[in-house]
Amino acid sequence: MYLKTALRSLASYALLFALSLPSLALANGNQSIESFTTAKRLLLQQVYAEPSTRKTLYCEAKFDENKNVTLNSGFATGKYLNRLRRYETEHVVPAENFGRNFVEWREGHPKCVNSKGKAYKGRRCAEKTNAEYRLMQADMYNLYPAIGAVNAARSNYNFTMLSTQQSSFGSCDMRIENRKVQPPESARGPIARSYLYMDATYSRFTMSSSQRKLMQAWDKLHPVSAQECQRAELIAQTQQNNNPILASRCINLEN
Repeated sequence: MYLKTALRSLASYALLFALSLPSLALANGNQSIESFTTAKRLLLQQVYAEPSTRKTLYCEAKFDENKNVTLNSGFATGKYLNRLRRYETEHVVPAENFGRNFVEWREGHPKCVNSKGKAYKGRRCAEKTNAEYRLMQADMYNLYPAIGAVNAARSNYNFTMLSTQQSSFGSCDMRIENRKVQPPESARGPIARSYLYMDATYSRFTMSSSQRKLMQAWDKLHPVSAQECQRAELIAQTQQNNNPILASRCINLEN
C-alpha cells in the first residue's frame, strides 16, 4: 500500500513538473538542505529508516541505525582497513566533479585563510563560502550508503566498463583499475540515474559525451526498482524537490 502511494506521489510530481517547466535542463535541485552533515543524518534517519532498505549501494552490505555495517561473506580487501566496517555516505557524482566548476574550489576566496594566515582552496573553501556548492554537495539524490573502505578506494574515479575480471573486494564485484571503476550490476541503474539527475538539474555539472552514453545505456539496461522509487519519494518529502529523472521512470513502473 505504501509503495503504491509513493509511486502515485512521484507521478503527481512528474505531472506538475512537466506542466511548469519546458525542459529537464530547468529542473530545480536541492534548495532546502545546505549542510552535508544534515543531509547525511536525514538520509540515515528518514530515507533508510526501515531495516529492509538498509543496504550499501555497491556491495549491498547491511547496516543498522547506529551505522554498524555487516560485511557480506567473501568480502575482502587489503586496503583502508581502518574504514572496513565504517558506514559512510558516498557522493555517486564525486563532489570534485562539480566542485571544480566553482572559482572558490579552483582559486580560493579571501575568507579562506586558516588560523596561521595561510590561504587555502578546494572543497573546504567552496563549502565555507558558496551556498550553491553547499546545496549541490548536500543533495540526497546523489548520496548513497557505502562501506568506508569501498568509498575510499572508489575516490573520485569515473565509472566505466573494464576489461579486468578481477574484483577488488572479493565477493563484492566492484572493480578498480587505473583510476577507473566498474561497479556491480546491481548498482549501475541507480548510479546512472544519479548522474542523469545531476546533469539535468545543475548547470555546474556536465558529463562528457562518452560518460553520458554509458549512463544512458545503464539506465536502460538496469531499470528502476520499486525500492529505488520509494527512496526517491522519501527524499522528495525530506528535501522538498522532485527528481524528474526518477519520476518519469517510476510512472512506467507503476503502469
